[in-house]
Amino acid sequence: MNIGNKIRELRKARGITQEELASSIGISFQAVSKWENNIALPDITLAPVLASYFGISMDELFDYSLKEMELDVNRITTEAYQFRESDPEKSRAILEDGLHKYPDNDILLNNLLYVLNYSKNPDETIAVASALIEKTNHADVKYDALRFLAYAYKAKGDLKSAAAAIEQIPEIYFTKLTEIAYLLEGKEKYEAAEKQKWISFENLIQMMEKLAEYYDAEGKNDKALAEREQALKLISVMGNSSYDAYIHFFEKRIKMGGLIDG
Repeated sequence: MNIGNKIRELRKARGITQEELASSIGISFQAVSKWENNIALPDITLAPVLASYFGISMDELFDYSLKEMELDVNRITTEAYQFRESDPEKSRAILEDGLHKYPDNDILLNNLLYVLNYSKNPDETIAVASALIEKTNHADVKYDALRFLAYAYKAKGDLKSAAAAIEQIPEIYFTKLTEIAYLLEGKEKYEAAEKQKWISFENLIQMMEKLAEYYDAEGKNDKALAEREQALKLISVMGNSSYDAYIHFFEKRIKMGGLIDG
């Protein structure tokens, strides 16, 4: 028995309408209708609410289908990720097929934001990001959507709305990886510290370029040059060939005085 049929059976056994069920758990009756007609699945965060409402276990309610859905969504996003950079349109098609199967799924929508072109079609990104921000119960998804929303507004030239979106993201001075590196030992410490090292390093050289861009705009070309030269030295010291593209980028910026496309 799938989830939709189970919910319909439980609702009818209690003698309530779709509207009454929806009102009791704080959602729209259209959502309940979609569940019962097997058009959409309940969000994972509603599992304990529904189980409690009907007085049954979550396993009984979902007949283990929820776990299967999570695994399937993970499969879809993993497949789409493989084409995110090389073929964004193919990645998008995979995710949109997934959304036909699991409408409004937070994880699928979040991944979709990465393959929408917010520069060429900012309104599309704004629509998806805004809907995701409104409905998601996952903080990381919400903050990621706010980031895309800000970039889309910037692409439209609406810096006020871009700033308002970014202001909703909290400033955090630690990450899960840094805390794992501090708290744990052995392989877990190593893997967390190694991953965070390169994330931090890439952020550092990117921020050095942002400072250089500021100096360019202020006419302080000597400071811009010094910032980019320092970035090149740091990349050389780190000795990671994965950053060769940054070497070429900074070399071009230095050669052209910052006046080239990024």
